[in-house]
Amino acid sequence: MMTASEPIAGTSPLAALRAALRQTGVQACLIPSADPHLSEYLPEYWQLRRWLTSFTGSVGTVVVTADFAGVWVDSRYWVQAEAELAGTGVVVMKIGVATDPAHTHWLATNVARGGVVAADGRALSVAARDTLLELLEPQGVALRLDLDLPGRCWVGRPALPAAPVRNLLPEYAGHTRAQKLARLRKAMQDLGVQWHVVSTLDDIAWLLNLRGGDVDYNPVFLAHALIGLRDVRLFVQSGKIDTGLAALLSEDGITVCDYDDAGQVIHRLPADEVLLFDPVRTTCSLIDRAAGQTVRAMNPTTFFKSRKSEFELNHVRRVMEQDGAALCVFFSWLEDAIATCESRLLDELMIDDKLLAARAQQHGFVSRSFATISAFNANGAMPHYRPTEASHARISGDGLLLIDSGGQYLGGTTDITRVVPVGQPTGAQKDDYTAVLRAMIALSQLKFPRGVASPMIDAVARAPLWERLADYGHGTGHGVGYYLNVHEGPQVISYRAAPAPHTAMQPGMITSNEPGLYRPGRWGVRIENLVCNQLAGESEFGQFLQFETLTLCPIDTRCVRPEQMRPDEIAWLNAYHAEVRKRVRPRVSGAGLAWLLRRTEPVQAASV
Repeated sequence: MMTASEPIAGTSPLAALRAALRQTGVQACLIPSADPHLSEYLPEYWQLRRWLTSFTGSVGTVVVTADFAGVWVDSRYWVQAEAELAGTGVVVMKIGVATDPAHTHWLATNVARGGVVAADGRALSVAARDTLLELLEPQGVALRLDLDLPGRCWVGRPALPAAPVRNLLPEYAGHTRAQKLARLRKAMQDLGVQWHVVSTLDDIAWLLNLRGGDVDYNPVFLAHALIGLRDVRLFVQSGKIDTGLAALLSEDGITVCDYDDAGQVIHRLPADEVLLFDPVRTTCSLIDRAAGQTVRAMNPTTFFKSRKSEFELNHVRRVMEQDGAALCVFFSWLEDAIATCESRLLDELMIDDKLLAARAQQHGFVSRSFATISAFNANGAMPHYRPTEASHARISGDGLLLIDSGGQYLGGTTDITRVVPVGQPTGAQKDDYTAVLRAMIALSQLKFPRGVASPMIDAVARAPLWERLADYGHGTGHGVGYYLNVHEGPQVISYRAAPAPHTAMQPGMITSNEPGLYRPGRWGVRIENLVCNQLAGESEFGQFLQFETLTLCPIDTRCVRPEQMRPDEIAWLNAYHAEVRKRVRPRVSGAGLAWLLRRTEPVQAASV
């Protein structure tokens, strides 16, 4: 029998994996884009899908059989996947949204009775496992979760990351570890549990006021945490927490344990005590070790960290001013480059370099918050396009340049999208731009009941596009962390998401507002600000919320058609630009200041 230390040689990763299927008597292998923490951004060790198929999108589920290989992706990646997988023998399987379990139905339909589907239980959530079993068992198909077949085949698989864990400085933390743990333990007692296991990295980082560098863009570290009513066990790789930090953690009752011991410790918990876990955010290989009773519920920390305190929001507001200043420097350079002979040399790759350099000059800047999207014309029609050395476009001629970028600062996380005209944009491009701007403004102006399910308000943003018989395939908004993950929950503004109780909008939540419109093969438009839920007032119908716009950067008005906008929409745009000018102006000078003043000039309403 093969072991994990005996990789199978093959002419290609797919050939090696198929050899492993034959040798183990498995009919299909399922490979989700996941790790033991069910993360969005994965360390190199867990980039199995990219290694196997060469598809570089951040989301995609792979199924491989003896005569089939497919990657299930949603509309954000259709064009990209078709380009990257052309000629590889891997089929692009199109789904509506990332959470669509279409691959599960495919397995239930295409694997013969008596067959076996294998997946690595270390990277499969309990909820995903349950969905698989519901469909596979009636068809007589078995599920094995003890096989990491791709891992056996990956010769030279990278090691797990070893970046050190850092203490979040008290001047940025606000609440102490002890205060956060006390709040969590109160929630545990309310649920009648004595223990709670947490594997999601941003929850652990938030709860324990720690940060790391184990994955790109998100300041988190690989760990599991087991929280008891009196103590905490933090499972991390040896050497990542130094003796000084370990001593600080010990003062709060936190014991540092070996990363690989989490399952064994869970297995040894008293059988008469109850363990809380989140089935969507915990892998089955970890929780299946539990010997006692369990309770399934969303991690309480998911709700706690989504509602930023005023202390945190004040840091975020200052970070937005800093980020806005960096963007003034960048956009000033960009416009000059486009207008001069440098435009003959300008390409999409240069955008990221210049953005990073501008942000790096700001106090407290740490890193990008995601891979920068700089997409000219047709590339902008791919919502998650990213230029590479092997494939990128020159920025010249006429059209639209879409730039989606963000930064991690000690005081907050930013995410912003702007579209810049290059040369002479067409009338159709201006129409699309104006419609997207109106969509973003519509959501920005909204007042809504406190506690409304966030998916319910999505239609407000889409209405100006639906008027034109247009739509976009991604959600309108995602939660954003506080110097943490640029994508977090529980709120999500998307009509494709279920309007469940956990998606309720509450004060303090930071969410993106990013409608778009994409013309495949031609251009794309997306305009994005971050907004924060604030109390709008109270009436006999209860409390209402409204959005405070946090992002501070001019929205290019050169593509705006004022005659297509209502007076209140133009008033909002002008008020926003006045606020941007007021708060960012003290932080910029020279060419950056001149650009800020030029791009915040009021838009005049079209004469009737």
